Amino acid sequence: MTSLWYRVSDARLLLRGASKGQSGQSNLKDSLQLLDEHGRQVPNTNVGEALRAIRSFCVAIALAGTVGTWSIQAQETTGAQKQFQEGQEALEGTVYGGLENASWLTLDPQQPGAPSDGKSSVPDAPTPAIKPADSNNPNDSDKDKEEYGKQPKRILWIIPNFRAVSANTHLPPLSFKEKFWLATQETFDYSDVILVGGLAGISMAGKSQPSFGQGAAGYGRYYWHAFVDGAIENYMTEAIVPALTIQDPRYYTLGKGGFIKRTGYAVSRLFITRTNSGKRTFNVSEIVGAGAAAGIGNAYYPAEYNPFVKTYQRWGTQVGLDGVFNTLKEFWPDINQAIFHGKY
Repeated sequence: MTSLWYRVSDARLLLRGASKGQSGQSNLKDSLQLLDEHGRQVPNTNVGEALRAIRSFCVAIALAGTVGTWSIQAQETTGAQKQFQEGQEALEGTVYGGLENASWLTLDPQQPGAPSDGKSSVPDAPTPAIKPADSNNPNDSDKDKEEYGKQPKRILWIIPNFRAVSANTHLPPLSFKEKFWLATQETFDYSDVILVGGLAGISMAGKSQPSFGQGAAGYGRYYWHAFVDGAIENYMTEAIVPALTIQDPRYYTLGKGGFIKRTGYAVSRLFITRTNSGKRTFNVSEIVGAGAAAGIGNAYYPAEYNPFVKTYQRWGTQVGLDGVFNTLKEFWPDINQAIFHGKY
């Protein structure tokens, strides 16, 4: 196929002819010369074909410009996206790096830039004030001290336990009125009816006083004698003698330790007690008070050939009973917790 080449000068003439109208068209036709592949002139037999070729060339240039514009825009868009991603990664790296540096300053005081004493120059956040737990509050689940030796007012809701003081408890001294009321409570408590009745039955079964006889009348005599013995002994050991000797008639629980140690402690309280100031001293209130109560009993017991023997017997009985009750008071918190789960 024969290729057609157009000269640049002929193209210029074409543009000039377009601006001059009909005369330009004749000049354009004359100036357009066709060349074959050997550079020879070919007669201009088809001007329309030349014009179509020119239009195709212009369309090709327009298409090339359009495609080039799209390519440039695509490259710019791709470059902008790449720059945006790079900027975002740089920002994230800066933020993460800042956070890591901040955590290092917080967790490791030896990091570079941190003070050598481990304290940050940034002020600490205010710490909320927390009230320390009250170790004396029984409802506190996180106590510093274990509760032990806690004494109830009554044992099994029946036996009076007014003189017992819980372990690790410090109480103010009792006045004479309070000591007198303590003796009155234990003497006329409803449970004393049972205790006195039991003591009277034991005495009658052992015929400790043959002159009292047997049966209901004899039991009545034993009963009121036992009641009066207990009443006098209570007032002497808990009110009168303690007021004179300035001693504390209450029993202070040890609460912990081995069985022998605590039993020895309970029995020793018959001979050792506290003064009103809290110092240890010989228990004059117990020993002398019980002896005085036994001696007073000779006034209402029948005369015997050996009244001193009966006096010693009553004295020993009263002191022995107090020792038994001291031991019961010492171990009752443990028994109550182990068997009754603290209900009594």
